[in-house]
Amino acid sequence: MSRPRLIVLASTYPGRPGDGTPEFVSDLARREAEHFDTIALVPAVPGGATHESEGRLQVRRFRYFPARWERLAHGAIIENLRQDRAMWVQVPCLVLAEALATLRTVRRHRPDVVHAHWIVPQGLVATVCAPRTPRLVTTLGGDLYALDSPLLRRLKGWVVRRAGHVTVMNEEMRRLVIDLGAAPEKVSVMPMGADLSGVVPRVERPDGPVRLLFVGRLVEKKGLHVLLEALRLVRADVRLTVVGDGPLRAQSERAAEGLPVTFAGQLGRTALRQAYAEADIVVVPSVPAASGDQDGLPVVLLEAMGTGCAVVASALAGIDEAVRDDVDGVLTAPGDPAALARALDDLAADPGRRAELGRSARERATEFSADAVGRRYVDLLRSLTS
Repeated sequence: MSRPRLIVLASTYPGRPGDGTPEFVSDLARREAEHFDTIALVPAVPGGATHESEGRLQVRRFRYFPARWERLAHGAIIENLRQDRAMWVQVPCLVLAEALATLRTVRRHRPDVVHAHWIVPQGLVATVCAPRTPRLVTTLGGDLYALDSPLLRRLKGWVVRRAGHVTVMNEEMRRLVIDLGAAPEKVSVMPMGADLSGVVPRVERPDGPVRLLFVGRLVEKKGLHVLLEALRLVRADVRLTVVGDGPLRAQSERAAEGLPVTFAGQLGRTALRQAYAEADIVVVPSVPAASGDQDGLPVVLLEAMGTGCAVVASALAGIDEAVRDDVDGVLTAPGDPAALARALDDLAADPGRRAELGRSARERATEFSADAVGRRYVDLLRSLTS
């Protein structure tokens, strides 16, 4: 019996396993491929093969610019554009190349359903290139929060009104999509899941400095600058490890001078899991960026909770739906270094409370596991094909 055919469109996808690129789209695509013959159509990135196969999942990367400069989709597109305005010339090239690749793939494989990650550009491309195919559009935050000009709002409204269904990361985003014109019954809160299958047991250490961990791309919305300011106010004996890379790395290293901070760069999934296991507190100090962009629900937060680590995070929409303050972790006002420092001091002085928060966080994280979330997405895609 033939299986339904699915095309996944995305602009953030690892070039190779463990290259440090967020893997939430690839994790979900693997679970969708257990039930659909799946093609993930994504932009070329340094180190990524043009074609890959993993069981029923095929990954196809399209070229959109001369290889020497083809870096727009390497990391976060919005932040890349903010840091290097010359990259704007690549934007129409990427959109056109994605549209042509989608048209070819739709004609050859005749999908039963398309899953487009981000309203712009993938949702727009899917709407234009596969108008007769049922479409699920998932927005993860950046396109919804940051791309807010009148023209882009009209384009986003056009896309979400024509989608079979739209999924978002939190209730605030659901309200924003409905404001764009989507029917309320066609908008669901379904965040990306965290792969908890290979969680490394926590490493308890009775003495020594309290180990803090920050994981994320070094861009404004991740809030590392707030954490570094908070560290100058912390009285406890702590050590911070920063995992990740990005356009603000050099600036962040300068801001960390004189502080007990180690910049570890990007880590693959195995090494990152070990880093979670060795941390006492994972800090997620997300803030709204000047562009309006902000996190919807960081997968890093869910991975840390799944490890059973105490977390301190910003009370932003999405984060506050996953973390119940003083139950699964501690929430502080975004952009408030003094409040963050107080929370870190309190937890650093109370290992018993850290352990209690970690236990609750581990239980809570199962609701957001990649397996649980994958099942929900598969059910939704099946409903669209029928």
